[in-house]
Amino acid sequence: MRWTQTLIPTMKEDPADAEVPSHRLMLRAGLIRQLMAGAYTYLPLGYRALRKAEAIVREEMERAGAVEIFMPALQPVDLFERTGRFDAFGNVLINFHVPRGDRKVHLALGPTHEEVVTDLAARHISSYRQLPITLFQIQTKFRNEERPRFGVLRTSEFLMKDAYSFSTSIEQLEEAYRRMYDAYCRIFARCGLNYVAVEAESGPIGGDASHEFMVPAANGEDHIIRCANCTYGANLERAETGRAPDLPDVPADPPALEKQKTPGATSIEQVSKMLKCGREQMVKTLIFLADGEPVAVLLRGDHEANEGKIRRALGAGRLELADEQTIEKVTGAPVGFAGPVGLSCEIIADHDVPRVQPAVTGANEVDLHLTGVTFGRDYQLSTSFDLRDAVEGDPCPKCKNALELVHGIEVGHVFKLGTKYSEALGATFLDEREERHPIIMGCYGIGVNRIIASLAETSHDENGLIWPLTIAPYEVILLPLNVTDEETTRVAEGYREELEEAGVDVLYDDRDVRPGVKFKDADLIGIPLRIVVGGKGLKEGKVEIRWRTDSEAEKVPVQDGARTALQMLEAARSEQGSLVG
Repeated sequence: MRWTQTLIPTMKEDPADAEVPSHRLMLRAGLIRQLMAGAYTYLPLGYRALRKAEAIVREEMERAGAVEIFMPALQPVDLFERTGRFDAFGNVLINFHVPRGDRKVHLALGPTHEEVVTDLAARHISSYRQLPITLFQIQTKFRNEERPRFGVLRTSEFLMKDAYSFSTSIEQLEEAYRRMYDAYCRIFARCGLNYVAVEAESGPIGGDASHEFMVPAANGEDHIIRCANCTYGANLERAETGRAPDLPDVPADPPALEKQKTPGATSIEQVSKMLKCGREQMVKTLIFLADGEPVAVLLRGDHEANEGKIRRALGAGRLELADEQTIEKVTGAPVGFAGPVGLSCEIIADHDVPRVQPAVTGANEVDLHLTGVTFGRDYQLSTSFDLRDAVEGDPCPKCKNALELVHGIEVGHVFKLGTKYSEALGATFLDEREERHPIIMGCYGIGVNRIIASLAETSHDENGLIWPLTIAPYEVILLPLNVTDEETTRVAEGYREELEEAGVDVLYDDRDVRPGVKFKDADLIGIPLRIVVGGKGLKEGKVEIRWRTDSEAEKVPVQDGARTALQMLEAARSEQGSLVG
């Protein structure tokens, strides 16, 4: 492709509204342009990279035995109501009424396709002989992102690969899950991403087991807890703290329980300052409603509650923080003064709480807190649970090495859904005995746009992008320094023809501009291999070839330029292939 015949609007300066490297570089390199908040046009370079990532995803899905389909973006809201996700999605679901004749139809733009694909299975799969099967698509999704930001990392419209496995047994589900997990590892490795697979919460998708594929990045919005010593890794919602129940005995000489006046002090920070104690010396009492029943949850003052863990510890289907009226009814005091002493509702505590001896807690009276609170004397527990977010320095649950906290970008997610959707939408099969059962499902998603954005975020230097060969918009950029010079043009054109005939993607910079402009743009857009033709080198019968990441170019005879470039490309492809396996 000739530069003068495509659209590559590079920018010299960073855009003022671009917050992170990927956003700045994708704009500056002419990959994308914003239409409105949360919606971007992919320009030729960006779209070529996106399509190459999409091709890798498709190849590996088919290699794993998945079958491609294409489902509608428009979905009837009735499906979401039947699965209970209309309320779960809330404002994220873009839905509207459209007139059809004398009635209005309630539709949604698909944020994902669990309902649609399960409805498809319900209509066309009826026997165990049709299972197992995994269906996938690559489709545009729509979500009403209230705070679109960071370029294409958080948008309202995005390209997603979603796959769904249908099985008759847990064993078949495990096999499908393993195939998808392995396929994801190959996809992200082929795309040149430095990724980690971590345990994760299923969230509004549902299901009982899942893994996220994360790209560690300083500006990532997700948090990863991982161990540098072993393979353990989890997102913050799922990460274990490495603690175990350990209820201490009552001290031989515990301090007296005393009430302290704390007027207007309703937060951990305010109370710790007023009573001159550390937050780790305090126990905070949070009142939740678990399936509608009040429960007091105890945490150390410097720790944060993990609602997923609390819900699982209680075996609750639904968990929410109690409202002010419920808190006052349960504790006898307004918000900010709850404590475990004298509470009549169910109490559960994090593993670290019983070891806070003595503790400062709320007194269940307005403007009062207690000091000298001692476990075993002033409140009782039969056991403790992991109820908080893990923090850096917690022991690894596998090897006890200190855990570390890093930021990350989620690029993929795999779930074991079970029968949540098949039961709701009537997707069943007859077994060998002619008995009917709900189909067991799995769900597997990849944000294709995020592959591109994650590379831009993590693979760049001060001069611009650094693309891996596999999804670079072009593999070679050919730079004739003076397009008005006949010999320079003759050599460059010859290289272009020879490389393109060999199947190489070539960007031919045929612009009549200064060499410095071409060099800066070449670095900015990050094409992996650069061939420079012209100037003093050509007079000496040489051309320069170098990788984007090399500081020095290799000078080769003019007659060997194309052949050398092909050899370098072949060696790089072989090395990359050996890494993927």
